[in-house]
Amino acid sequence: MALNNGEDSMENTTDPVYAVKTPGLVWVKRISYLLDEQFRIPGTRFRFGFDPIINLFPILGDMTGFFVSAGLVLTMVNKGASRKVVILMCINIVLDAAIGTIPLIGQVFDFFFKANTRNLKLMREHYLEGKHQGSGKGTLIMAIVILLVIMALLAIALWNIAEWIVGWFA
Repeated sequence: MALNNGEDSMENTTDPVYAVKTPGLVWVKRISYLLDEQFRIPGTRFRFGFDPIINLFPILGDMTGFFVSAGLVLTMVNKGASRKVVILMCINIVLDAAIGTIPLIGQVFDFFFKANTRNLKLMREHYLEGKHQGSGKGTLIMAIVILLVIMALLAIALWNIAEWIVGWFA
């Protein structure tokens, strides 16, 4: 189950999402694979990555996953993803972060909703299939502001949840 620098594992997967060869975005493909598809349950086709594992740690795990996903989106915006792709990618990571904060339900959700893989699919559609065309350069600042606002709201929500849980034991 080793990453082998990312290429062997990703190239052997049957998922066409990882066929993206856009220069400068190979590392995005590697990180997405690591977070969402790195491991396979033996005897099944079900794959998962480190994202649901790190999300087992309340607050820290959710914030880490959100930061990494937001960084991947910002990289794709910087490489020219269209406005529609950026909006769809932001929706994916917001859903992942928001539902992922719910105890127990969020952990199960993280195993099945793979925001980074979904975003990689959007990237593939944009670069290889010509869908969602247009420039995203004008949306870079907007995406940063939206992601920062969402991050702040997520941090406040997680803090309130943590206080509520601690209140049970106090």
